[in-house]
Formats: sequence, structure tokens, C-alpha cells
Amino acid sequence: MKTLHTDIAVIGAGTAGLAAYRAAKAAGKRALLIEGGPYGTTCARVGCMPSKLLIAAAEAAHAAAHTDAFGVHVGGEITVDGAEVMDRVKRERDRFVGFVVDGVENIPAEDKVRGYAKFVSDTVLRVDDHTEIQASRVVIATGSRPSVPPPFRALGDRLVVNDDVFAWDDLPNRVAVFGPGVIGLELGQALARLGVEVRVFGMSGSLGGISDPQVRQTARKIFQREFYLDTDARVLETSRVGDEVEVRYVALDNSERTERFDYALVATGRRPNVDGLGLENTSLALNAQGVPQFDRLTMQAGSSPIFIAGDANADAPLLHEAADEGRIAGENAARFPEVREGLRRAPLGVVFSDPQIALVGAGHAKLVPGTFVTGAVDFSDQGRSRVMLKNRGMLHVYADIETGRFLGAEMIGPSAEHIGHLLAWAVQQELTVARMLEMPFYHPVIEEGLRTALRDAASKLALAQEAMRQADVETV
Repeated sequence: MKTLHTDIAVIGAGTAGLAAYRAAKAAGKRALLIEGGPYGTTCARVGCMPSKLLIAAAEAAHAAAHTDAFGVHVGGEITVDGAEVMDRVKRERDRFVGFVVDGVENIPAEDKVRGYAKFVSDTVLRVDDHTEIQASRVVIATGSRPSVPPPFRALGDRLVVNDDVFAWDDLPNRVAVFGPGVIGLELGQALARLGVEVRVFGMSGSLGGISDPQVRQTARKIFQREFYLDTDARVLETSRVGDEVEVRYVALDNSERTERFDYALVATGRRPNVDGLGLENTSLALNAQGVPQFDRLTMQAGSSPIFIAGDANADAPLLHEAADEGRIAGENAARFPEVREGLRRAPLGVVFSDPQIALVGAGHAKLVPGTFVTGAVDFSDQGRSRVMLKNRGMLHVYADIETGRFLGAEMIGPSAEHIGHLLAWAVQQELTVARMLEMPFYHPVIEEGLRTALRDAASKLALAQEAMRQADVETV
């Protein structure tokens, strides 16, 4: 057993781990990067980038099939070559992974340890059976993995998660998707547009992370016009029959159906990779899911010399958040025991469906009824959206009655990824609705729809604030 000494040990070489390592080195500390799996981030290998490649192919197929309304007629049948689609997905995916791997290869060999780490104590790690690392501080950045409910496991290799989709050499004929969250919705719609027969089953009405009931209802109706989607499905049984998955369920029309699929794509969430770390050998307090309790502004677990960043802490499993968390964890590990709060950006989430979904700042479910107003716009008659035949969706913006400050938004609609960024910047700068309406809005652009929603919010704020003043007068 080899023994190594270091200031900071970083477990995991994904987005958060690499950011933590670089921050520690920039602070002049000795740091070791420990990784047991393949180099390359979740985003590059099986997440953001390959899914967007599949979606891009789906959008190309969809656009080619919907030109008649513009008076543009494409001769002949539009065909999708699944093998060619997946070949490009994998080639470009490997290119993105290559960039990440190149970055890791540039890290000095003496700073990298291959293998899986387990805690012996708060600051002692054992990597497989070959190395003991004695560190002054530790950063946990072990990422996450798909969570598969036990009933699906009997499906064997007919069960796939998003990681598996990007290993396909060709597109299947029929796929049942379980879970219309971000991953299930993006992949389900993309596969449907590429000619795969898709059924998407959800639970409890959830859809793409939307918590606003009206926005979620709008989204549900939009997607149901394109592919089978039941957000509150009654799936009676799933079983494997030969090389197929048989699903027995109650359909939207209340009839009982039994159908067979090539695969069941299970997208029911992800779980942090912390269960194999030997956390029972540390002083850390764990939550009900077995994840160390930590301060999301410092990334420190309790008062210990252990920090946790990225998907491993299950706080905000997004690449830009993982990079921020990793940097904060690395900087605070370097200066421990003097830790500082780092910058946590305004919450921003995007679902790359069509229409896209954007979730910004405080979502509807987190707001206290009676303390805010909602400004709305329906994109069905929004000028630029209608010109492009992308006039589907709804935007709700939320504003605090007392201060007029913009709190957040939930949206399904055209250019949501871009409008979401504008609104996230507004949240982070703590702008009021009045101040936002002073900003320029060009004509004709989709952002004029945002202005409509803000004007609606402003008029409702005026009424609510006047009501508050009248109530105060009557009280006096």
C-alpha cells in the first residue's frame, strides 16, 4: 500500500472536481485528483451534449416535414436514417469528450490517482487496495447516476437509461419512456420526431420541472398534440416478453391497453454517487438520502475539512452550477478553516424541448400566496412567434407586491433559453418590474412577449399596492 500526502484530495474528475482541483492549485496548494471511472464529464459523455445532438437531428426532421404552411413544398418523402443519426451523435459526442480528456491529460501525472476512494476517516482515504492518501482537506465531487426503481430491473437489457441511448448504433422502432422530467421529455420528443413510436408515462402530473399549474397545463396540451404523453399515468404492469417490453396501462381515454416496445427508457431521476464512499467512517451528518449535510454558500459539510460539490450534493445538478460549486469548494478547501461564502447565481433551468421550457429564480411553488402577482402572456398571438409559426406557449412572471421586485418566471415557448437568461440576469440584479420595463425591446422580436407579461405584472402590482394602501388607511 502506497501512502501519499497532500493538502487537498479531490474525489471525482468531472466538472465540479476539475474546478475544485484547479481552484486549489491556483491557491498554491498541493492537490490530488482521484478518479476511478473514465475521464470526461457527465455533460460531455451522456448528458448535455449528446442529447442536444439527438435533438438537433430531430429538429431538422421536424422542420423538413413542416414547410407546407409557408408555401414551401419539399418533393418526395422525408426519411430518417437512424444509423446516420446515431453515427453523428457519437462522433460529435466523442469530440466533446476529447476536449475534456485533453484537459485532464494536461494535469501533471503526479497529481492524478486512478481508482475508487473510500474514507477511512475525515482526512484519510483509501484508493482501491493500492494507495492511502492522507490529506488535510477533502472535496467530494463524485457526481450522480440514473436512479432505476426496482420494478424495472427485471427488464434486463430492454431497460435503458439516458446513458445507454447514446450507445445505440441505430434507432429502435418503439420506446416507452418513464418519467417526463427534463431528460425524459427531451429524449422522448426527439425520438418521436425521428420516427420512433413513443409513449411517455409520468406520475403526479409533473412535467419538465414546471410548478406553475397554468404553465404546466399549457405545456401538457402542446406536447400531447405531438406524441403520447400521460403525466398522471396508471401503469398496471411492465414485463419482459422475449426481446420486448410489455406495458399494460390505462390510456388517456380510460381504456386498458397492452403494448410492446423495443426498450423501456427509464428517466425517473438521478441519485448522488456517495453510497460507496464509506461516509460512515467520517464525522459527517447525513440527510435522509445519505448525502452529507452542507452549506450551499461555502460547500462545507458541517464544520469539517470536507467539502461537497456538483451532482454529488443533489442541490442543483446543472453544469454551470457544478462548475461554480467546484470552484467555491476548492477555494474554501485551500483557505480552510477560514471559509467564505461564494457567489451562487440566480437559479436558471432550461429544457430543450420544442417549445422550450425555462425556469428562473423563485418558481411558482416556492412563492407565498398573497405576496406576489403574476404577469402573463400567451404566445399564440405574439407577433414574431406567429410569423415563424412558433406561436405556442405561455410565460408567467412573478413580482413581489410590497417592493415590485421581479422574483422569477416559468415559461414554455419560443426562444425560452434566451429569454430565460435575460430573466435570470434580472433576478440576480434584483431589478423591479418597473426597471425592467425601462429596458429596450426591439420590434419585431419574441422578447416583446416578455414585455407584455411585464406590463401585465405592472398593472396588477399597481392594483395590489393600492389595495394595500387603502387597507392601511382603513386600519388607521
